[in-house]
Amino acid sequence: MNTSDSSPVLQPSQYSAPEYSMSQYSGLQRLHPPLILASSSAIRLALLQGAGLSVEVRPASVDEDHAKRTARGAGHGPDTTALLLAGLKAASVGDADAIVIGADQLLVCDDMWFDKPPDLAAARDHLLALRGRTHVLHTAVSVHQAGRMIWQHVSRPRLTMLAFSDQKLDAYLALEAEKILCSVGAYRLEGPGLQLFAQVEGEHAAILGLPLLALLDFLRGQGLLLR
Repeated sequence: MNTSDSSPVLQPSQYSAPEYSMSQYSGLQRLHPPLILASSSAIRLALLQGAGLSVEVRPASVDEDHAKRTARGAGHGPDTTALLLAGLKAASVGDADAIVIGADQLLVCDDMWFDKPPDLAAARDHLLALRGRTHVLHTAVSVHQAGRMIWQHVSRPRLTMLAFSDQKLDAYLALEAEKILCSVGAYRLEGPGLQLFAQVEGEHAAILGLPLLALLDFLRGQGLLLR
């Protein structure tokens, strides 16, 4: 997979792993090394657990706003910036034995980058800016082990919003309230936010914040999941 920023994206096929006996697996997952999610995101944790993975959560300690500003100032595009942020999150969790998963997501609409809205007034502005337009979610995942990045991937779902009425917008904000403040787009596609969209292209998990299919493929290639 190539990124628009010419950032190296390593594919599962670049790795080979030894075979393991069934006694070394619990369910579909190998017992060791453990998996760590470098994030406090309840949605990402739910996606991993829903896929049958046992994951330990260790929230990352990263100044995301500073890292994003620095990356943009250096001329990096959204793919490279999302990969950088995901990698910083994974690198912030030091564990020599574990497989550490970091993820990040950037929303871009007509070259405008969006941050998570701090309040409902900002969320309303977000949705007004996205109304009737198509935006891209640059969703990155970076996997680290023993202090080095061993794989990374970017997915780019495309979403087109309806030209919804102000009445619908106000009703949606009243219904969802602070729930949408954790979303960079100020919507929850897994909830009533789906009613704001005319078309959705891409993996559902990547839209929610984690390119899960690519990640599972990598873990299988490493012998961490049963083939």
